[in-house]
Amino acid sequence: MRIRATVAAVTGALALSAFAVPAAQAADSGSANRADIAKIRAQFGKDARADAPYDLDVTFSDFKIAKTLKVGTTAPVSTTVTYTMTHAADVDIEAEDFQTGPYLYKGSYTSPDNMLFGTKPATCAATSATTAACTGKIDVLPAEGELGNSDAGSWKGAALGLAQNGQDPLAENYDITKVGYADQGGLGGTTVQRASKLTVDASPEPVQKGKTLTVTGKLTRANWETEKYVGLPSGQKVVLQFRKAGTSAYTNVKGIQTATGGALKTTVTASEDGYYRFTYAGITSTAPVSAAGDFVDVQ
Repeated sequence: MRIRATVAAVTGALALSAFAVPAAQAADSGSANRADIAKIRAQFGKDARADAPYDLDVTFSDFKIAKTLKVGTTAPVSTTVTYTMTHAADVDIEAEDFQTGPYLYKGSYTSPDNMLFGTKPATCAATSATTAACTGKIDVLPAEGELGNSDAGSWKGAALGLAQNGQDPLAENYDITKVGYADQGGLGGTTVQRASKLTVDASPEPVQKGKTLTVTGKLTRANWETEKYVGLPSGQKVVLQFRKAGTSAYTNVKGIQTATGGALKTTVTASEDGYYRFTYAGITSTAPVSAAGDFVDVQ
């Protein structure tokens, strides 16, 4: 099931069914997931209400996640998150209906523009009577419309804790006031980037020594909204590199910039057998990438 906080009308109140809904009933899309958690956090995260969960005495720290997440057009991307959970002595983190999990949010913690969760709750191992080491995942599903292109960039880390305390979120007599809920943001961060692709073609092949080689290519990146790769805007800085046949290291030849649609074109003088490639250092929104080398036979 997908870690989520689902809004449900139960006995006249909004109820958390965040981590407890059976997998067969938890096939909501990523966009529905985000809407649900946003409603829950808006209703219960800040407002003092009579029909709300009580504040669970749980806090989170030492949140660690990969520095960057490179996301393409359709393939799922998963990254492991570790964090420390500190809880009151009377919080039973080993109960079957206690669950926790990490998530990412874009923008403000109180009114996030977007959020990303995991497909399963985190697992935790007690390190003392009141602390536990937890490991969970963030699963990004671009094919489910979880990301818009404007979502590329910096995201912040957060974690949730939920103690149902024997309450069944699907039962008619579900008492939300007996449910404990903890939600903490500002725990760390990562950069979610649009994956990129880079091609190269050096011609003519073979070529006579001292003659001109024309090297072309194209720099594209994932468009999360159309699920296609599209050319980057003109002016992106790309470096042409060369690796002599029989060696393992590339050296810089010259820097060029992309033209319209990410097109690349430059010329060099052929001198010896080897491989030419373009390499792109990336920007905040777009992942770095290097093309596979194109071998040129110099005669």
